[in-house]
Order: sequence, then C-alpha cells, then structure tokens
Amino acid sequence: MVYSRRAASFVFSIAIAAVASWLAADVFLSDGFDPVDIVRILLLATTSAWIAWGASLGLQGVLTRKRPVTTSAEPLRAGKIAVAVPVYNEDPVAVMARVMAMAQSVHAAGEGLRFEFVVLSDTRNEEIATQERYWLQQVRRDGPRDVQFFYRRRDENIGKKAGNIAEFLRASGGRYEFLIILDADSLMEGETMIEMTRRMEADPAIGLLQTLPKIVNARSWFGRAIQFSASFHSPYFARGLAVMQGRTGPFWGHNAIVRTRAFAESCGLPVLAGKPPFGGHILSHDYVEAAMLARKGWTVRVDPDLEGSYEEGPDNIIDFAKRDRRWCQGNLQHGRLIGVPELKAWSRFTLAQGIMAYLASPFWLVFLIASILAPLLAPPPNYFPVPRMPAIFPTPETAQAVTLLVGIFGLLIGPKLVIALHASLSGTARAFGGAAKVLLSTVIEIIWSSVLAPITLMFQSRSVMQVLLGADGGWPSANRDADDIGMRESWAASWWIMLTGIALLYGSAQFEANLFYWFLPVAMPLIGAPAIISWSSTRRSGVRAAQSGLFLTAAELAPSGVIRAYETNLLHWRNANTPQPHEGPTPAEAREATV
Repeated sequence: MVYSRRAASFVFSIAIAAVASWLAADVFLSDGFDPVDIVRILLLATTSAWIAWGASLGLQGVLTRKRPVTTSAEPLRAGKIAVAVPVYNEDPVAVMARVMAMAQSVHAAGEGLRFEFVVLSDTRNEEIATQERYWLQQVRRDGPRDVQFFYRRRDENIGKKAGNIAEFLRASGGRYEFLIILDADSLMEGETMIEMTRRMEADPAIGLLQTLPKIVNARSWFGRAIQFSASFHSPYFARGLAVMQGRTGPFWGHNAIVRTRAFAESCGLPVLAGKPPFGGHILSHDYVEAAMLARKGWTVRVDPDLEGSYEEGPDNIIDFAKRDRRWCQGNLQHGRLIGVPELKAWSRFTLAQGIMAYLASPFWLVFLIASILAPLLAPPPNYFPVPRMPAIFPTPETAQAVTLLVGIFGLLIGPKLVIALHASLSGTARAFGGAAKVLLSTVIEIIWSSVLAPITLMFQSRSVMQVLLGADGGWPSANRDADDIGMRESWAASWWIMLTGIALLYGSAQFEANLFYWFLPVAMPLIGAPAIISWSSTRRSGVRAAQSGLFLTAAELAPSGVIRAYETNLLHWRNANTPQPHEGPTPAEAREATV
C-alpha cells in the first residue's frame, strides 16, 4: 500500500511537470529560441512537480479512510514518563499556566503518578529565569499533588533545543521509559498523553510517535487564517503523509513521544564542520532525528487521529518570517546530510523535500525576472522562414498560457476545495460551524493565501539568499504575545518588497507589455505589502473575522478541558499577581464573539 501510494504520487507529479513543460515550451518558444527560455521551462517544470506533490498529499488524505488506532483501556504498564518543556526567554506565567493545565489533565485521567513535568530552561535573561523558578513554585503549590515538577537551567545553551533535550537525556534519561517532547507554547490533553503511551507500549518497534498539533489562541486575521487551515485542512494532508511515509514518518520537533532508549542511542546529532549558516549545530534537528531513528530500524509514525494536541503560532507576517528564516537555514543545512551512509531512501527524499520547500520561492522569483528579460534576448523575428513563401507572423500562444496558469492555480487550490466539499458531505464541517461557514472560510482563505503568497515568496527568497551568502540567522526568541504591527514597523520590514513589486510592473511594461496584466496578481500584493502586513496583524481584524463566522475551528467552538484549564490558570495568575494592560480579546473573549 505504501509503495503504491508513493508510486502514484511520483507518477502524478512527473506527469504534471511534463504537461507544464510542454505548454511552457509552446508559449515561451513562440517568438524564437533563446537560452532564457530553457531556464524558464526547467524552473517551471521543477516548481510544478513540487506543487503537484503537495496536491497529491491532500488528495491521498481525502481518499484514505480515517482509521484510528485502538489500544487497550487498561492502566499504563510503563514506568515514569517525562514531559519535557524546553523554554528560551519565554513568558514564564504563560508557560507555567500551560504546564499546570497539562498536569491537571493527567491527574484527572488518573495517571498523575506516572508523569513528571520537566522545564528545561535555556533562558539567557536573568530576570526571566528568576520568574521561571518563581512560577514553577506556584505550579507546585497550586497543581495536583500526584504529579512531580522539575526545573533545570543550563549555564550555556549549546545546541539550542536539541542540545537541551540531549543534555537532559544524558543526565536523567535512564529514569524514564518514554519522553514527551513539547514546545513552550504546547498544550496536550492528559488522555492524549496516555493514549500515546499506550500505543508505544502496544508496538515495541515504535521509536517516535508524532501527533498533529492544532493551532489555538490566534487573535489576528493572519493568525486565525493559519489556525483554520491547520485545524481543518492539515489533518487531510497529514493523513496523506502518513500513508505515504509508512514506517519512515516525520518528526516536527514537538508534541511527540519518543522511546527514551531509542532516541538516546540513535539521535546523537553531529556538529557540522565549518561556520554557520551551513556549519555548526543543526537548526532543523527534528527531520534529522527522525531519519536517524529510521536508520537504526525504529518505526517513526505520525497518527493524525490523535486529538487533544495543540500549539500557538505567529500572529503576524513579520514574526512568521523570522521563524521561517531559522527553518530556512536549518533545512538548507540538510544538503550536507543527504548523503550520510545508511539513511533510508525515503529519509533522503524527505530531507530533499525540506530543501525544496525553500528553494521553490527563489525559483519562482527567478522565473518572473527571466520572463521579463526573455524578450530582450529573443532572436529577431524571421517572417520568411521558407524562401519565396508568404510571410509567417508569430502569434501569442494565449490559450496555452491561460491553460498553464489555470492548471498551476488549480493544483494549489483544488485540494482545499475538495477537502471542504468532502467535509461538508461527511459531516466533519459541523464541528467548524457548519458546511456554509466552512465553504466560505475556505474560499476566503484561498483568496487570502493568494494575496499573501507573493509576500511570503519575497521573505523566503531573501532568507535563501542570506543563507547562501553566509549570513547566520541564529535562533531568535519567539514573540508569542506580539502587539499589533503599526505602519511604521510594517514599512521598515517590507519597503523593499514594495519596491520589488513596482520594479516588476515597470519592467514588464517597458520590456514586455504583454506580461503587464499577467504580473498584476503578483505585483499588486507586493506593492501593498506594508498595508497588508499591518492590517492582517491587528486584533480588530481577528475579532471581525470571528464575528463574521470566518475561520472558526473545533477547538474554538468547543474548547477541550486543557485549553479551558490553561485560560483559567493564566487569568487567575495574571489578576492575582501581575495585572497586565488589556491589549485585545482573550481567547475566551474571541470565542464568545463567534457563538
């Protein structure tokens, strides 16, 4: 089954690339041959195959029945299970409110004695570190008595998060049979943790089991759109990914459980020779750790049916781009690891996919620039290719160009529309506000993604360029409670994007007038980038979306126990100890606005 699904997706992607190349050749070579045309055709074939592969995952997810894995409801047999919460200059109150909510959840599920929560601090700020210790004491005071809590702060944060986990395993890993790895913004139901442990117990070959985290607590338009897509569309793509990857599944760095012995023995990460960005510690360590587990014969699996796994995401484009810059550098580092001996073929392919995820953006940018330059390099037209015969005038291949554009756009939006239709017919849409709201939200999200795509393309292209030029982006702290982005900040972050949009329109008008209208869907969002970034980051835009019934999620309309507990803990501590200015709707307020 796994191999047939992989083969089908490969064939589909290659076929799409071949058709795109054929149509592109008709269009690009209509005015004669020049080397730039070959570059354009190759770029289009590569990016089309990449888009088709992503579309195939969504379609595979729709065609695959949801098959939850059932395990025994008997009490756990495992010994102690550690729940690791790495932190790095985070808001201590919010972190500890999440820790206590999860502890309350495992206590309520009757397995509190087996779970130990360990806050692994890499915080460099002494004031924040002091607050971390203080608020952990509050957790010990207010939290369930059958759950233990530990805190450790490293003197040096060597290896960032991966180094933090590795050091913890060396010091204390022998105490635990399983380790649940979270992020500072992670939330997970106690029942989910218990079920993950049962599945690990039921199959001794599993080295890592990954859940699909749903994004929660988004407040802006930008955040809510991502939250909806992650909650509604991502389970289908994850299901397609699961049936494709088989035993060589993914690790996304958090909201997963590992077999401690397997992880400790298999996942010792190398320090790459040379200086960053390509040398030094591996930033995108999760992909590599999954590959190393698979190399040692362990099963790495994602189970999209596991509910009750949550995280928070960036609430504005600027913070999203900052995080994406780190991921870009980490993924491009994988180019040095693809050839590591004994890796599974699928692991190598996964690493290559991660690289392509970022190279696709500069490929599209180069394609656009090449399309403007192509007329300048085209040979002069030959109206009399056959002597003594009537003149032959070149004709624009408009039909083929339109077909090509519609085909590429269809690959991008088709799976989302199919998912929305499937959810509406199957009843899944009811949890998201009903079929009408799901279909409307999907259409609006597609339009919004189309507007956002050129801006994201520019940020990612810049990131790739910076890495290739040797700039190290480091590991910046996450800004999980960002304020609205004003026009001044937005302008400072995106003025160059606006100028690029103006240059594209000017270049097309000057050198190839036929391209001017074709470039408008790309250039206009670039020109409007400062305004788009600022508006989409505001709390007001998010509240209006919620009040209109847009981007509703199941976790928002019917929040789980751990989400409610987190909100209660956070509100109690904020009000009782550290009152904060009101800067927009709380998650509970935003939810109230949707019903």
